[in-house]
Parts: sequence; structure tokens; C-alpha cells
Amino acid sequence: MANLNRVLFIGRLTREPELRYTPDGTPVANFTIAVNRSFANQKGEREADFIPIVVWRKQAEQCAEYLSKGSEVVVDGRLQIRSYEDRDGIKRKKSEVVAWGVQFLGRFKKEEPSPEEPVEAEIDKVSMDEGEQEERSNSFDEET
Repeated sequence: MANLNRVLFIGRLTREPELRYTPDGTPVANFTIAVNRSFANQKGEREADFIPIVVWRKQAEQCAEYLSKGSEVVVDGRLQIRSYEDRDGIKRKKSEVVAWGVQFLGRFKKEEPSPEEPVEAEIDKVSMDEGEQEERSNSFDEET
């Protein structure tokens, strides 16, 4: 029986992509997307999950060039859970999606919004204060 590890998300970037290069010069970009849940909570509010994404090589450079906070994307990739030791020597695990492909939806970084398009991105409408958003985005980091 073959193993399968594949995820597919549609969401909006919560911040600008961060582009770096490995010591051998390979481009790698990191960003987080907010994926709205298909149901409302007990207060009738829609919540979102915050998914960290890693993109490699040419697509990493393209993401950094064309995407910005609020850009909508389709991410196709695999779930990766890795262990590491933090600065204090505490062992931690991090879950992230390593993207095989990122499809851009909507406008690009270099485009101006159309007059009919609202300037406020849907991601800005998530009903959480910044502390709660940060806590949720860090919920993928867990102590072991």
C-alpha cells in the first residue's frame, strides 16, 4: 500500500512573504495563510486556521515578488512535522506545509485594486485581536 501525504488549501496571506536563501543559494520563502472554516462558532462568527507555508526555488522567488498580505492563493503540498531545539534548549515540534505548487488568485502585489474591489482584504475581517491571532498562528508550535 502506498503512503499519501497531500494537503490542499485556499486562503489569504496574513503577512508579506519572507524570502531567504540557503547557504548554497537555493531560494526559500515562508508565509502564513488564513483558511476560513466552513462553519461559525457558538457566537455566530467565522473563524480561520493559520497555516505556515514553505515554498522552494523559483516559485519561492515568484511568491515574494507577486504576493502580499491579503493575496489569495491555492497551496498544494505536503504536511511536514519537524523537531528542533529552541534557544532555551527546549525540544519543540513545528507543523508546516511544504508547497509543491502555489496558484495565485486575485490581484498581484504590483497591481492596484479595481474601483469595484473593496480595499479591505477578507483576512482583515477575522474577528480576533492581534494577541489571539499571534497565539493561533503559533499553535502549530508545540512543546514535546
